[in-house]
Amino acid sequence: MFGDLMGKLGEMKQRMEDMKKRLDNITVVGEAGNGLVKATVTGNRKLVNLQISPELLQEQDAEAIEDLVTVAVNRALEQAEQVAEAESTAMGQDMLPGFPGL
Repeated sequence: MFGDLMGKLGEMKQRMEDMKKRLDNITVVGEAGNGLVKATVTGNRKLVNLQISPELLQEQDAEAIEDLVTVAVNRALEQAEQVAEAESTAMGQDMLPGFPGL
């Protein structure tokens, strides 16, 4: 019984590592200002790219740009969180089929 439990824990650890690798390869984009600012993050919530339109840089003050960057990054992080939750739920359902709440 104990050996079976250790095997399950080892399998779960490997699946978690595999999920983290998959999430590193998934990217989502959050936008603000009608696409003038775009933030790209991985499913593991790492910012990998930030694009600010040259048009915005010429027309806006620093505070307005900072606000748009914050909005874009937060939107991207929210999407990444949803992707991570979906991956986690799928992994849980695969490991514990029929378990209530998954």
